[in-house]
Amino acid sequence: MSESVLNSVLLLAALGTMAAIVLFIVSKKFQVYENPLIAEVDEVLPAANCGGCGSPGCRAFAEKLVNTADISDLFCPVGGNEVMKQVAGILGKEVAEKDPTVAVVRCQGACDVRPKTTLYQGPRSCAISALIYSGETDCQYGCLGDGDCVVACKFDAMYMDETTGLPVVIT
Repeated sequence: MSESVLNSVLLLAALGTMAAIVLFIVSKKFQVYENPLIAEVDEVLPAANCGGCGSPGCRAFAEKLVNTADISDLFCPVGGNEVMKQVAGILGKEVAEKDPTVAVVRCQGACDVRPKTTLYQGPRSCAISALIYSGETDCQYGCLGDGDCVVACKFDAMYMDETTGLPVVIT
């Protein structure tokens, strides 16, 4: 082997070793410590990332649970009381049982009692109907009846009633 090739290989090996040592030292110096309880709590949560708890996702909610002294005001509406009991067990804290939160459709204006004032022909979407007009019945306060809420629900907890044209929450 020629001397220039040998020198090149040795130089590259030395540079690689020095870079590895520098990276190792930097990784140890700037290492971010994370409480291992956060990962445990995150595994118990339902991973819906729905934001119903007030946090942007389940991981952020797990961090909030671990870093808060009193978790009685915090609640996961998707997991419910069972998940919160498991979280309290992991954290060694007490949590009170809460009644489940259920959506309520207050509109009683079924299709048979709300006359149609317009005829809409296009994609059936509450978002589109709300932008264009107040729905086929021209009611500014009631349900538009296009079922966006049913599509948005990740848990199949509601359906559109064919006779009333209103969403029904499954309890």
